[in-house]
Amino acid sequence: MLRRTSLLAAFLVVFATLLTAPMAGMANATVTGEDVTDAVGKRGITWGPCEEEPTVECGTLAVPIDWSKPYGAKVDLALARRKATDPSARIGSLLTNPGGPGNSGVNDILRPSGFSEDVQRRFDIVGYDPRGVARSGSVTCSASVYNEMPYPVMTSQADYDKWVAFDQRLRADCRKLTGPLYDHIDSVNVARDMDAIRAALGETKLTSYGVSYGTLAQQMYAELFPNRIRAMVLDSNMDHSLNAKAFQVTEAATVQDSFNEFVAWCERNTDCVLHGRDVRALWKGLLEKADRGELYWPGVTDRPVSAHNLLWLGVVLNEAPVWRLEAKVLLALDGGPVPDDMPGPPGNGPVGGEFAELPTAILCEDWNLSLRDYNEYADVMRSSNAVAPDLRYNPMPMGDMPICQGHPVNNPQHPLRYAGSAPLLVGTSKHDPDTPYEWSANVARQLGSKATLLTYEGWGHGIYGMTQCSTAAMDAYLISLTVPAQGARCPAEEPQG
Repeated sequence: MLRRTSLLAAFLVVFATLLTAPMAGMANATVTGEDVTDAVGKRGITWGPCEEEPTVECGTLAVPIDWSKPYGAKVDLALARRKATDPSARIGSLLTNPGGPGNSGVNDILRPSGFSEDVQRRFDIVGYDPRGVARSGSVTCSASVYNEMPYPVMTSQADYDKWVAFDQRLRADCRKLTGPLYDHIDSVNVARDMDAIRAALGETKLTSYGVSYGTLAQQMYAELFPNRIRAMVLDSNMDHSLNAKAFQVTEAATVQDSFNEFVAWCERNTDCVLHGRDVRALWKGLLEKADRGELYWPGVTDRPVSAHNLLWLGVVLNEAPVWRLEAKVLLALDGGPVPDDMPGPPGNGPVGGEFAELPTAILCEDWNLSLRDYNEYADVMRSSNAVAPDLRYNPMPMGDMPICQGHPVNNPQHPLRYAGSAPLLVGTSKHDPDTPYEWSANVARQLGSKATLLTYEGWGHGIYGMTQCSTAAMDAYLISLTVPAQGARCPAEEPQG
């Protein structure tokens, strides 16, 4: 009893000090101050039925825009929650992040759950829009400025200079419209938000699932709050230890690998409408046609498909993957029949309306992608082309890199440091077009002996729900804290899409 009273008194002294201390002197205290995220979180969340889906609860949590000034200006984080279907079996809350950057965790919860019935039975599944995304103060820019964005592939120093000048104008515009939050949207700030959400949910320790870019905030959480983790699934990881060149070259290699797997499937499977044809030659011809400005998407006659945007097919159609559709799309672009499920044009086009969102700014604050000049850019591009003879490069990060030139970086790359005792589960597929297998393997090594790497031997991005094996392994960990054996692997299953 004396110990509990002493701890409470100590907390009240610290809390009172934080309330009265000058803001300039608080920065170091708040960087690792678990008491601050606890205090912010314990203000609580008022839940009510979501307007879009009344069976789901929605709410907001006010958190500091600048965590070094925890009692300054706030941003309201949007949250959504599906309550555990069996309250008697409830373990707690499962906080999820669908990645991006820019994906809405609230929208993820509003849709039918992708988690197994057993997980839904035992957990309140909670999603949130990270700061700078959707309902949580999205990074907003003038569409008129955004639509002046230069072509993402540079071919000269003049192109590089044009991008640098445009980036300065774009950042000024986006910062003006977004407000001070624009300067605080990196994943370290998101990790602190996660701990405040944990406290607001009444959880002593965090149980979380993150996929793709969502794993970066989880990694930062593991560094900042190593003793507040119950269970953490990191699915298809970012590797925050990579410099700009290594980041781009490994991305190019992985999207080429996924294309190789598609070609191999088409060669062996008669269900492929390109079976028996030289798929690489067809693809090369489409790229060359796009380079000349002569490739048009079926039904879209007002603008040609750029080569850069065409490369997006190698990403999005290999994420599930949907190889049957991929083959039909390539055939249609080559003059064949247009399938009923033909997707819209790939990549980014002009934005209509008054405003545009720029989630890439989040990446720019997390990753130093600035280059000295065009020569350094050309070196990165040559190295990417060398490992991706068919795909050239991965259009997602290579298209983002020009936007990040000269952008302030709050959370520069560094090897992970995890000092906690809770076991962590790192998962990935062998053939992922977005986050290379080696990224997750490197993350598991950096996290140390407490991390277990679960490998799905097949294809696609995000292995939860991909197969019964990978899902069961992650479920057992989330529910019972049963960790797979080191080196655990799930066999590949031929894609059906």
